[in-house]
Formats: sequence, C-alpha cells, structure tokens
Amino acid sequence: MSIAHNLLVNWYRDRGRRPATAALDAAMEVASTVPGPESSLEQNEVIAQVRAAISSLPPERQELIALKYVDGRTNAEIGRMMGRTEGAVKALHHRTLRELHALLADLAEDSAGPGSRERTRQ
Repeated sequence: MSIAHNLLVNWYRDRGRRPATAALDAAMEVASTVPGPESSLEQNEVIAQVRAAISSLPPERQELIALKYVDGRTNAEIGRMMGRTEGAVKALHHRTLRELHALLADLAEDSAGPGSRERTRQ
C-alpha cells in the first residue's frame, strides 16, 4: 500500500511541476502591453515638435489652439472671446491646422537628416 501511495504522490508532484514551467515559458512569449523607454522617448520628441510648431504660429493662432484643445471651448465660445463670428473661427482653425501640418512635416524632414527630401521625392 505504501508503494502505491508513494507512486501516486510522485505522480501528482510531477504533474504539478510541469504546468508551472509551461505556463512560465508561455508567459515569456506574450508581448508586454507596457510601453518601453523607446516609446516614451519617441512620444516626448513628438510633443516637443508639436510645441515648437505651435510656438512658431502667430499669437492669435496660438490662442485659438489653446482655447480649442486645452480649454475645450466650442467655436462659438472662441468666437465670442476673440471677437469673431463662428464661421471666421472655423476658417481660422482650418488654416491653422493646415499650417501646423506643414510645419510638422518640415520638422520631420529636418530631423530625418540631410538628403531626406531627395529620398522622399524619388
């Protein structure tokens, strides 16, 4: 009876050890959802580029961006604050976003290094 008992105990002990190893190996293969330092660095660089582009805009357009995206104001509210119609704010907002887009594209080309324009045109 003790031999059967020992065999059964050994079988359960061995069976209990194997899944933990398999589970650990499987866990090592799962991609982490926590961003690494590289993504934080890239995000900080993008934020710096956006801030630089916004700071190069005229003060009125900087104010528009701040009211729209920082304060979360509507076009009508911004219009009242800036002494413009809602339609004028929409048009200014559209022109400002196009200008920001162009500024950011220029910054991206500049940060890509010399010769980047020639590579993208070919």
